This record gives sequence, structure tokens and C-alpha cells, in this order.
Amino acid sequence: MWKRCGTLRVLKYPWELKANTNVIGVVIGKTDVRGFPDRKNIGSERYTFGFTIRDSPAYFINVSSWGREEYIRSLSESFRVGDCVTIENPLVQSKEGEREEKFNPVTPSCYKLLLSENHSVVKTSSCYEMDIKLLSLLHLPVKDPQDYYSLGDIVANGQSLDGRILNVLAAVMSVGEPKYFMTSDKRKGQRCEVKLYDETEMSFPIVCWDNESIQLAQSWIPRKTVIFAADVRINFDKFRNCMTATVISKTIITTNPETAEASVLFSFIKESAQSGALHDKMEEQSKESINLETIVNVYTVKQLKEKALQSDGKLEPVFGIIYGYISTLDIDDNVSKVIRNRCSICRFVVNEMSNTCTFCGDISSNSESTFASFDILVNLTDHTGTLYSCYLSDCVAEETLGCTVHEFLTLTEEKKTALKWQLLLERSKIYFKITLSPSWRTGLKVNILSCKLADPTEASQSLLGKRKR
Repeated sequence: MWKRCGTLRVLKYPWELKANTNVIGVVIGKTDVRGFPDRKNIGSERYTFGFTIRDSPAYFINVSSWGREEYIRSLSESFRVGDCVTIENPLVQSKEGEREEKFNPVTPSCYKLLLSENHSVVKTSSCYEMDIKLLSLLHLPVKDPQDYYSLGDIVANGQSLDGRILNVLAAVMSVGEPKYFMTSDKRKGQRCEVKLYDETEMSFPIVCWDNESIQLAQSWIPRKTVIFAADVRINFDKFRNCMTATVISKTIITTNPETAEASVLFSFIKESAQSGALHDKMEEQSKESINLETIVNVYTVKQLKEKALQSDGKLEPVFGIIYGYISTLDIDDNVSKVIRNRCSICRFVVNEMSNTCTFCGDISSNSESTFASFDILVNLTDHTGTLYSCYLSDCVAEETLGCTVHEFLTLTEEKKTALKWQLLLERSKIYFKITLSPSWRTGLKVNILSCKLADPTEASQSLLGKRKR
């Protein structure tokens, strides 16, 4: 039986319903427009989209609309997540329980709202024009703020969580550019990947497939935004051999939630940024997850510099190979410029003055809490130019130098110099990762992933341009 609706509160107390009243709320979630074959009119389609509105901390409800394509698209484009809307003359219908909540956000109401093209009207207004209290609702998660998985927990549980619907609280590491494609049935599609992090994991992908969540993601500021994502689907990505999250039609994302748990994460973001720990921790984890066999593109130094200049400040990380040589390697200089201490637990470079690790807390004076590791800046040169201050560190440095840190420390100055000249100006096959980094001295951060003497034939072929780039 259809009824007229008053406010979201009365949807929990239907005996208080009044006719000809409006519903005012802030949009906290929204899906894309979709078309379905119309069973009553063979060969034509009906269109629909849904959204979720909220008018108080306790009450929010799903709204759906069906109709002609022109009406549905026009209505959908008239507002976004975060807008305040007034719904005039919505129709109220009981929810179909578990079946409906399988594909829609879970709400505290037993009802849902439906919009009729002939009877209902949606008007958009500034939240300031209505009630400033509505603004605060955008920062309240729709689930218990303590009911979430840390990224480390998801990774640790691995494939046992494959297919599960979970809540996630995390910070935004990076937001990828939307990528557009055509589906097999000639429909336009889009995809955007966001990298998340928290105190337990530095790079965890969450994928958006719909235009609404992609637009929301584009408003997030990397390393300054925290999100509470309610009801995301967790999957094991066989291709990348890692766990991922996906935004689905059930998902409601709260940006910068005002909760105690989020406050702790905000503090972590700030401290990590100030200490520089975040950057180094990302590098440590990325090295462990890179399969060199997947890197096949060959570049010259000139090509990499041109690529950076053309990026307009939005260069995605580039992985590739350079056939060149190390032109600067100051390993026979001050040892403090070559070796630094790392945390034995997380492998992050610890603060030399305070002897503390940002990620694992205070480190005791016990020598087992830290270990010495190579931390070397080198220059890479080929026939087209030079990349300055490239990062050669940890295990990669040990493989390149052919000795451990302990063995290196036992060498005399003469033997260190001899080791340097064994490597300098030798044609090498160098795997690298390059990113834009305004804070880095050259503006480009180059991490060496592997450096070994090159096969002469292979190197000459690369110079002739016979390999893929």
C-alpha cells in the first residue's frame, strides 16, 4: 500500500505520516543511471538510479526512481553526493528485506522512497540555505565507527576474506586518473583506482567502477583525506596476487569522518608526512612486491626526462629498464652517507638522533632492534644524458656491490675504492621505478630495483631500438 511521506523519522513511526509534506536531507550515496529492457514495451528500455539521503544522525533512507531515459538522466545530473535536496511528494514502500539490501545500502528504516515522474519533484539547495546541521551529517559514518577492518587485517587474512563485504577506515595515498573503455555490449565504462594506507599497510587498492564514486574520489586530497567505506567488497586479485577492495552499489563512503578512530588516523598522517616516514615506507613495501619479469619497457635517459616534462605534474610511477652505467658512486667517502640504520620489524629507516621508528614506536638501545643497511645516492648515465641522485638501497645495493653491509664495513679505504671502480662506467642493465617528487632534489625520484652487468648483445640491440619501449 502506498503512503505519503513526511520526514525520515516518521518512516520508523508510520502512524505519524502526514500528507503533502516534503522530505529534506543531504545525499550521502548515489548510483549511476542504468537501463533495463522494458518487459511491457519490447525493444525499449526503462532507466533507473538510486541515492541515499540523511536528515539526522540516526535516520537515512534509500530513494529510487524509474522512468524514461531523458527524465532519469536529467534528474540524476541535477545533484551529487554532498548536495542537499528537498523531495516533494515521494511515495513510500516497504523494503523487501534481505533481497533488497543485497544490492542497496543497509538503512535503519523498513521503508524506501520512490520518485514518480508525474507526482514527485526533487529540488537541490545549498546546505547553508536549509540547515547547517545537515553539513555535519556528511562526516558521520553509516556504520559503527569501531566496526571496520584495518588494511593489515585484510592482507593478513588473505583469501579467506575473498568475496566478503566489510567496512574499511583508511587514508588516501593516491587517486588515479579515471580510465574509460567500451564494454562487450557497446556500453561505456570507467574505472579509477585509489591507493589507501593506514598504520598497518602502506598501499592497498580500492577500485571504483561507477561515475558517482569516481567523481567523489577525485575530490580526495592524497595524504590529507581519510575515508570510512561502509560495505565494500573484498576480493583476491589473482593477476596482481594481492587483496583489493571494490566500491559496489551497497557502498556508502564517508569522507573525513568525525570519529575518535579517524582522529587517530589523521594524527598518523600528519606525523608521517612531517617525518618523511611515509615516503620511505612506501618505497620499502613497493620493492618487495615488484616482479622484475613484468618490467620490459626500455628507455633512454632523454626519453624519461621528456616524459616527465610532458606529464603536467601528474606522472604515474614509471617502471622500466635503462642500459647505461653508474657514473657516480661515492662509497669510499663518509660511511654515514652510505649506511643507515633500519627498524628490524618494519625495515623503515629510523631517526638517527632519537633512534625511533615512526611505525613501530620507540626502539630500545638493544642492537637487535635495528640493523645497518645501504642507503646510497648514485648517478645513472647513458648516451643521451644523466639521471642524478638515484636511490640504491638495502638488498638491491648489496646485490649490486656484491657484499653485505657487514663485509663492506670491514673493507679498507683502498678496497672500497677498488670496489667502486669495478662498478663505475660498466655497461649495466638497470631496472628502475621513477616518480615525480617535488621534494626530491632533482624533482624526479628514481629507485634502482636491480643493477647487473648487461649482456653485450642485448645492450646493443636496445641501442638500435629493437626492443619494446
